[in-house]
Amino acid sequence: MAKRLFGTDGIRGTAGKPPLDPGTVTALGIALAEDLHHQKLAQLPVLIGMDTRESGPAIAAQLADGLRRGGIRADFAGVLTTPGVAYLTRTGDYSSGVMISASHNPFEDNGIKIFAHSGFKLPDEEEHEVEEAIFRILPDVTNDGTVEALAPSTSVRPYVDFLLSTLSSAKPLAGLKIIMDCGNGAASALAPDLFREAGAEVTAICNQPNGRNINLNCGALHLESLRAQVVAAGADAGAAFDGDADRSMLIAPSGRIVDGDAMMLIAARRLQASGHLPGNMVVATVMSNLGLEKALGSLGIAMLRTPVGDKYVLEEMVRRQAALGGEQSGHIIFREYATTGDGMLTALKVLETAVLTGKTLDELAADLVVYPQLLVNVRVKERRPLDQLTRVTDEIHACEAELNGSGRILVRYSGTEPLLRVMVEGLEQGQVQRLADRVKDAIHADLG
Repeated sequence: MAKRLFGTDGIRGTAGKPPLDPGTVTALGIALAEDLHHQKLAQLPVLIGMDTRESGPAIAAQLADGLRRGGIRADFAGVLTTPGVAYLTRTGDYSSGVMISASHNPFEDNGIKIFAHSGFKLPDEEEHEVEEAIFRILPDVTNDGTVEALAPSTSVRPYVDFLLSTLSSAKPLAGLKIIMDCGNGAASALAPDLFREAGAEVTAICNQPNGRNINLNCGALHLESLRAQVVAAGADAGAAFDGDADRSMLIAPSGRIVDGDAMMLIAARRLQASGHLPGNMVVATVMSNLGLEKALGSLGIAMLRTPVGDKYVLEEMVRRQAALGGEQSGHIIFREYATTGDGMLTALKVLETAVLTGKTLDELAADLVVYPQLLVNVRVKERRPLDQLTRVTDEIHACEAELNGSGRILVRYSGTEPLLRVMVEGLEQGQVQRLADRVKDAIHADLG
């Protein structure tokens, strides 16, 4: 049965409005408490963390109030990254973990991601059960939003120490000059000091969150300013994180963007050389560039594709016992260390590889020949099944015939926003743009 609240990355929407209104958030807390009672985990508290949005404290308090009504205590970590919540949940005495964040979205939005005791995101079936409980509970919930704010009660230092423990020596980044864009998000108070502890010389930018500037023309989705500063300063690298720091993007000295595909290639090569890439495989998504598949193939590494979402990447990694997986967008999962994408861990490991090999990021990514790829987001008012969009499906088939095996077309609904995403990949940029325009026009024709 289709879920109505949970998308590909938890519940997301405009803060203060359904499903993130006080009543629904409180009902979620009660429903999660019921779920934990059924699992006989009610004796353990739930860990709550959040990014820097101004709506975060209120949502955290409402959720904690719901948990309290359900007989479960909440511990509050304050501002913390999504992978930090996942790590502390699985290594501490917690029944579950909740991250309040809308990732790369603007400050008006927010979201709720739930982690199981294991540190994994809830499976679809459990999300559905929690969702059904919310709808059952909601009519009887009263909450006008005036709940007492939470005070941080949990140290995040164990997570920082864990990240440092994954490195090969005490200060492996010594000598590296890094410009770091924290996106005014959850990494703002953590990342600069973490990388300094690892030995790097760090210039931090966009690390002064005010509740409304998260992801505002900065961070992993807005790299223009960071690129310019890296080149102007002659830095060894730039690093950018999104709002909850479950993804990162790097900038090479030349200004080249080292995205998730490039970072997977760099990491896979190192893991293979050290005998830590079981099955010689990497798990990526349908969005990863054809160039990555070919570059990995030249190393004898197979690339498996999943639907978009690091949740689905991780499920396939666990099923295949793969060590490395991720998304072009910068969500990279090192299964030896983590149960979710971790932007700070990824940046640490890739930059450590640069130091250990004595190569720049430009040199490490040189064998990734990127096929022209265009992503177009078309805002939609309804989500009719794609197979009912006759003009769209006909146009996709016509465009695929023109590509004749030398590219790909992918059309999918966003799991978190009212968007229909169109990805076209091919040998020549002009052709890619033309085909994307044709599919976009067909979407407008079918959906208005």
